[in-house]
Amino acid sequence: MGLYEKHVLPRLIGAACGTKPILKQREKVVPHCEGRVLEIGMGTGHNLEFYDPGKVDMVFGLEPAPDMVKRAKPLAEKAPFDVEFIDLPGEEIPLDDNSVDTVLLTYTLCTIPDTLKAMQNMRRVLKPGGKLLFSEHGRAPDAAVEKWQNRLNGVWGKLFGGCNINRKIPTLIEEGGFKITDLDQMYVPSTPKIAGYTYWGAAEIR
Repeated sequence: MGLYEKHVLPRLIGAACGTKPILKQREKVVPHCEGRVLEIGMGTGHNLEFYDPGKVDMVFGLEPAPDMVKRAKPLAEKAPFDVEFIDLPGEEIPLDDNSVDTVLLTYTLCTIPDTLKAMQNMRRVLKPGGKLLFSEHGRAPDAAVEKWQNRLNGVWGKLFGGCNINRKIPTLIEEGGFKITDLDQMYVPSTPKIAGYTYWGAAEIR
């Protein structure tokens, strides 16, 4: 791992994922988490302040990047519920079948290499009647923006730790065995359009 990946990238991603417009998006979905929660890609812990402690029993924070976990732990220690870190990627969820009430995805699906395997694992650990909550950026509906997303995706990924800006988020969720029950979408304010088209909502096991 080079100096950029070890020292610069975690801070860059932490800053990009913690802008005011992005935090506003997190605030739209995180408070709806209930029971035992699996957060995919906890990063530096931006979501922790938005959990409703009256609804949440505990949070499993899946995060494979040690430097991200290091920055998230001080926030987790202050949380009014237990947070257990799991240092594995989304494709390798080590929890039992039907063991969590909520799966949370926020600005993470863009970086997972094998999205199908990851989504299938999320479906596996989610209890019947449980919910998947998400806020993810992806492919824009406007042809001109999509054109630039496709052109810049490779370079963008190299700069931002494998982030893909042109993924069809609803399709990826549904291909993983989920049915989307609530969906909103828009360009997030004060964010470049190529990276700011966001889908958020809820899904259940299909």
